[in-house]
Amino acid sequence: MAAPMTWQPEAEPLKQLVGYLKDALSAHDQKAQRNATQMLAQAKSSPDITNYLTYIFSNGQLLQNLNLNSANLNLVRSSAALSLKNNIKACYKDIPEPSHAYIRAAVLECLQDPNSQIRSFAGTVITETVQRGGVLGWPELLPALFSIAGNERGNITSSAQEGAMGALAKVCEDSKRELEKVYEGTRPLDFIIPRLLDVTSSPIARVRALALASLNSFVPQKPQALVASLDSILARLFQMANDSSDDVRRNVCRSFVLIVDIRPDKVQPHMGGLVDYMALQQRNTDDSDLALEAAEFWLAISENDKMCATLGPYLHKIVPVLLESMVYDEEAVMRLEGSGDDAEVDDRAEDIKPHFVRSKAPRTLTNGQTADAGTNGQGLKLVAPDDDALSEGEVEEDDEGGADAEEQWNLRKCSAAALDVLASTFHGSVFQVALPYLEENLRHQDWPNREAAVLAIGAVAEGCMEAITPHLPDLVPYLISLLSDAEPAVRVITCWALGRYSGWASQLDSPNDKKLFFEPMMEGILNKMLDKSKRVQESAASAFANLEERAGKELTPYCAPIIQQFVQCFESYKDKNMFILYDCVQTLAEQVGSPLRRQDLIDLLMPAMIRRWSKISDQSQELFPLLECLSYVATALGDAFAPFAIPIFARCIRIIHQNLEQYLLALNNEPMEKPDKDFLVTSLDLLSAIIQALAPAKSGELVTSSQPRFFDLLMFCMEDPSNDVRQSSYALLGDCAVNIFPQLNPFLPSLIPVLIRQLDLDNLRDDDIDTGFSVINNACWSCGEIAMKYQQEMIPFVEKIYHSLSSIIGNPQVPTSVGENAVIALGRLGVDCSPQLAPHLAEFASPFLHIIEPVEDNDEKGHAFLGLNRTIERNPQAMGHCLLAYFKASAAYKRKETDSIHQDEALSSFQRNLVGYKSLIPNFDAFIAQLPQSDRQRLRASYGL
Repeated sequence: MAAPMTWQPEAEPLKQLVGYLKDALSAHDQKAQRNATQMLAQAKSSPDITNYLTYIFSNGQLLQNLNLNSANLNLVRSSAALSLKNNIKACYKDIPEPSHAYIRAAVLECLQDPNSQIRSFAGTVITETVQRGGVLGWPELLPALFSIAGNERGNITSSAQEGAMGALAKVCEDSKRELEKVYEGTRPLDFIIPRLLDVTSSPIARVRALALASLNSFVPQKPQALVASLDSILARLFQMANDSSDDVRRNVCRSFVLIVDIRPDKVQPHMGGLVDYMALQQRNTDDSDLALEAAEFWLAISENDKMCATLGPYLHKIVPVLLESMVYDEEAVMRLEGSGDDAEVDDRAEDIKPHFVRSKAPRTLTNGQTADAGTNGQGLKLVAPDDDALSEGEVEEDDEGGADAEEQWNLRKCSAAALDVLASTFHGSVFQVALPYLEENLRHQDWPNREAAVLAIGAVAEGCMEAITPHLPDLVPYLISLLSDAEPAVRVITCWALGRYSGWASQLDSPNDKKLFFEPMMEGILNKMLDKSKRVQESAASAFANLEERAGKELTPYCAPIIQQFVQCFESYKDKNMFILYDCVQTLAEQVGSPLRRQDLIDLLMPAMIRRWSKISDQSQELFPLLECLSYVATALGDAFAPFAIPIFARCIRIIHQNLEQYLLALNNEPMEKPDKDFLVTSLDLLSAIIQALAPAKSGELVTSSQPRFFDLLMFCMEDPSNDVRQSSYALLGDCAVNIFPQLNPFLPSLIPVLIRQLDLDNLRDDDIDTGFSVINNACWSCGEIAMKYQQEMIPFVEKIYHSLSSIIGNPQVPTSVGENAVIALGRLGVDCSPQLAPHLAEFASPFLHIIEPVEDNDEKGHAFLGLNRTIERNPQAMGHCLLAYFKASAAYKRKETDSIHQDEALSSFQRNLVGYKSLIPNFDAFIAQLPQSDRQRLRASYGL
């Protein structure tokens, strides 16, 4: 249907533009395609380009005289619509009002186009227009769309109604927050919600489904208009529950899932009927999407603390449905049976997913970096995807068929996840319902049934351990036998399930029981790491990493055979599985630790790792997991890592230098892609590990001989815009203060001002506040470590550091760990700079004592109290308002059994201050009587008061 002819193009430019739009989509003539792309870019500068694009998009019939066949005509119109949408996005404010009016009229007409793709593109252009111009920029849009979608004139075609409702759905999805705002005293949602409810009565199934989907898009935000209409919405949902359209029923299921999150009390009275309804929909084998939406209901209810208990009476109905849904469907069976042995086949580059570096935990008060458990053992991921993870306009790789179908969220995984959560809530009750199914299917002659039963056994492992433990002496050997199953999919799931029970096997008390169960389990999984199927290898490696975490030090006697198997994997694995192999090595190093320093183990492991290290280029993303892995290995080996440290340290320096140079080049060259910051993060973390692992003389020599200069590079990293880079940089700075202070010392006058700027809370950005606090946490920790070594050389910086640290400890929004590190740093500053801190004592003493109270007694706490006590000695009168809290802290402090002169000095300084206050307080006994008796007893025992 033609748009209103308020503007007419010139024939020749129109013909040229249509040709360029067609050639730009041509995959057969690359030269023509490049030329067309260039000409289209030039055409953007034409003042009439928006009108031309609108004309081409909206006038399909008039373009037929340009000798375009039907397919090319739709391609050209689609290309014009995309270009128009991008033009609106980039230049909305520069488009003149007559052109805006032309666009608005044209796209509304396009909603009635017979071609569904054109109708969809019209909705895309409408959405972009609303996003750029706001709701008030097109006030007549929403009434017009509802009029068409609801067929108010009575003569609107079905396709036009679908087109208008499709456009409304896009606007609702992409402009949720805009539609909830108040404009001239009213909210658009007050108009939209009732109208959407009306449209759910449309005789056209697609319109009903889109109207309900649009309502669903608002539910998570709990807007006032929707909450006020919730009873009406629920009534309509029950009316639509038996709709003939699977699409409608899928959205009904989705509605209940979403309402559970915002108003579970509205769903609870209907639980009995909803259980039967969702079970029926989940058994719909003709529509897997509908079945998946129904299965999501169990997950939503079971993860809701207020609602989960309501499922208890219905477990006998729910659990069988979940178990049935965990069996592979026919399509999956055909795909998996055709996979075959592929261990010798090289991976394609597109098969290797990007590796995201796991952020190290912020430095703790004892200079420990708590390792992130990551995804060890998650051979089967039972986590629902984040619906909001993609920005508007992005397409999931899965949707394009580019991802492994086994990694997509589906009915099978959702059912297993729901069973897992239900087992964690109802424990043995779930196992009792599942037991007949498990007994029937674990030894089933058809492998999909065997595989699903093993999946169920693994899913209930955590929640039903007490109920299932009596069966494990029979079950575990059978599972181990399934590691030799002819079907790779059974071997895959068996590895995963055994990993879930490895905690039980590794913690058995009897040596004989360990020989019967743990050792065969460990050996079986290790052997499958060299299976002929790469998927089995991956599952086995993931399961073994899980076993390592659960077994911990129990693995120490078995390190030699474990490492021998790892070495064989290094020699045979293709690129993709190498990533999970690094996780296995890393977890072994983390769990076993110093026993890996045996020379025979080093001689086994390190040559294999160095061969792989030498093979990988500085630009390969495989460096990320390898550098992470080497960090843990270096920590475990300690000074025994020294023979390998020189080339590894030098390469990390080179990678950091190259990355910084490339980043500076990219800043001044807009088309140039910026380098991946994970190269910096992993290199900095490995340098930290090496500096901590080696003897100070050796690590100091590595730093001194570094080219470019080590601390010059570190200062650049400390000012990097990436929070992850700065977090690792300040951890490295603190490690240098602890381990190689003589090398750090000359650079501190330049580094400390950078550190002070990082302590400023005003520099935190709201969009990444969590990682920003992790940076400040490490900056506080490194500040305290430097203060202990730099001593009175810190005096020129005390004022600025104090003001930053006092802002941190005085801000209730700051995370607890950050406040604790700030207090420790402030106290350590007072050890040698108490005269400079004393004038501020009255300001910070009270929050200091409050924050430090729960911190474990250790060397760092001893340093902090020593600094506080020395500051108090300089200004005892400042403690008047919190003197009782100070006495309480003195009573609570205990010296740890370590050789620490600072802990002894802290106790001595407490003694001096308390005796001093005793002489100053007129009625000391009455003052002390305000403390609990236990505190008074400790004060007498520790300090003789």
